[in-house]
Amino acid sequence: MNNQNDKYIPISCDLHSQYELAIMHKNMLELSWLSDDELITETNISPIDVQTKDKAEYLIAVTRDNKNLCIRLDHIKKMRILNDYD
Repeated sequence: MNNQNDKYIPISCDLHSQYELAIMHKNMLELSWLSDDELITETNISPIDVQTKDKAEYLIAVTRDNKNLCIRLDHIKKMRILNDYD
């Protein structure tokens, strides 16, 4: 099982900025990440905020069916900003 206490690996400043811009512009994101049970999860989300907790950064988001997510940034494997026509 993936331990949330494993050492956080900081993401690049450029990638962090992309998350912040997506939040500011209210863009939907297509994300793929390693979940707590070590499964790759992929879905479209609306990013809400980036927060720091226990020396790690997390993307706070909501899915289209209103499920709240808290995804550790260094567990995200793929991110794509979706345009209105996607």
